[in-house]
Amino acid sequence: MDKWLWHARFFKTRTLASRIVTEGRVRVNGDRVSKPSTAVGPSDTLTFAWGQHVRVVRIVAIGARRGPAPEAQALYEDLTEQTPASPQRTGPRPTKRDRRSLNLLRKSDLSE
Repeated sequence: MDKWLWHARFFKTRTLASRIVTEGRVRVNGDRVSKPSTAVGPSDTLTFAWGQHVRVVRIVAIGARRGPAPEAQALYEDLTEQTPASPQRTGPRPTKRDRRSLNLLRKSDLSE
């Protein structure tokens, strides 16, 4: 399993993938696994924490090597529910003067 996670480019190193599995933070078909040597194959569903998100992927193929990103993306089907993106700030970054005026407004709102 750790080798597949590394081939699919979810983790930078195989050691890191192995650590995530050993800590019990990966589920295969809903069952928690703690051995990096757990065998996985096509049609297995993996659930694991990836950064601050939970990823759910279905294995489509077993990779023979850690290749380029398009090759790695062909190894799985992403089943993760897409959450709406956080609203992006428009315009330039606020200046120090803008920040001070915002802080004054916030303080006045709290005191009322």
